[in-house]
Amino acid sequence: MKVPIEALREATRRAIAAQGFSKVDTEIILDVILYAQLRGNNQNVIKLLGAGMPADPKAGEITLVKDTKLSALIDGAWNQGMVVVSRATALASEKANAHGFGIVGTRRSNSPTGAIGFFARALADAGLIGFVCSGSMELMAMHGSYEPFLGTNPLAIGIPTAGKPIVFDMATASIAWYGIHLAQAEGKRIPAGVAYDSDGRLTTDPAAALAGAIKAFGGYKGAALALIVEVLTRPLVGASRDEAGKKLDWGNLVFAIDPELLADDLASFQADVSALLARVKGLKRLPGVDEILAPGERGDRVYERVMAAGEIEMDERIWRDLQAVGASVDNPD
Repeated sequence: MKVPIEALREATRRAIAAQGFSKVDTEIILDVILYAQLRGNNQNVIKLLGAGMPADPKAGEITLVKDTKLSALIDGAWNQGMVVVSRATALASEKANAHGFGIVGTRRSNSPTGAIGFFARALADAGLIGFVCSGSMELMAMHGSYEPFLGTNPLAIGIPTAGKPIVFDMATASIAWYGIHLAQAEGKRIPAGVAYDSDGRLTTDPAAALAGAIKAFGGYKGAALALIVEVLTRPLVGASRDEAGKKLDWGNLVFAIDPELLADDLASFQADVSALLARVKGLKRLPGVDEILAPGERGDRVYERVMAAGEIEMDERIWRDLQAVGASVDNPD
C-alpha cells in the first residue's frame, strides 16, 4: 500500500516516543530510521515492531572516558545505539576539523545502531572521509561453524565527491538480522544459503534462522572481515562480556579523516573522486547490465523517487503494526 511520507514520519515518531525516549533522542532515532526506510534499507521501522527497542530504564548520562586531541572513548551509559553513535560522529567530526583526524570509540550502548551509512554520509557531507563500524550480539557463525559467535558487524565508509558522496554500507553477514525479522513480519522466506537452523542445517525459514545463526557473506573472507570488526568494536573499545564470554553491550568505532591531510585541498580531492566515478560509470558493461552503480547510488535513487512521489510503498501489516505501536502517544512533540 502507498503511505504518505509525512504520515510515515509522524507514525514513526510516535512509535519511537512510545518506547520511552526523550524528545531529543526520538528525533535522532527518527532521522536514522527514516534514512533507512526511504532508501530501501532494511534497518527501518521494523526495528520498532514486536519487542521493539525500548529505552533502557537504567540509561544514564553519556560521558567521556578518555579524551585527547585526536581520540575519545565514550561511555554510552546504556543509551540507545543510534543516540550514542550520533554523539561519537559529531565528536569525531569536531576533532578531524580541528586536527585532521578524529577517532571515537563507544561502549555500553544498549541496542544496535541502525543504518550506519547515515553516520558515514554525515561525515562525507561535511567534507570528511568517514569510517563507521558496529558490533552486535552473537548472531552470526564463523566460517566452518554454525554456532552464533560474531555480530552481523556492519561497516560503512563515506567519501566526499564534487556531487553526491560515495556511501558504502554493508553488514558482514549474508543477510541483516532485521532482514530476517522483516521477512518473518511479511510472511516471506529468506534467500537460500544465508542462514542455519539450530542444528546447523541451511534454512529459508525466518523463524528457524532466528533460532540458529546467520552465515557470513563471502565465505571465509567475509567471516575474517567480521572478526576484524569484532576486534575494533569489542577489545579496542572495552565492550563488556560476562564470565562465559557472552557479550553484554554494543561497541562502536567512528573515525573521520580530513582529505587535506594528504590531498592538495578538499575541492581537488572531490573533483578527482568524481572523475574516477565517471570512468567507472563509463566502463564496458557485461550483457544484460544497463548501468554500473556506485556505492550508495541505488539508495539515493530510491530516496529521490519516494520523495518526488510524496509517498512510499509499504507492507500493509507493517504499516498497521507501526501505527499500533505509537497509538498510546497523544502528542510526541
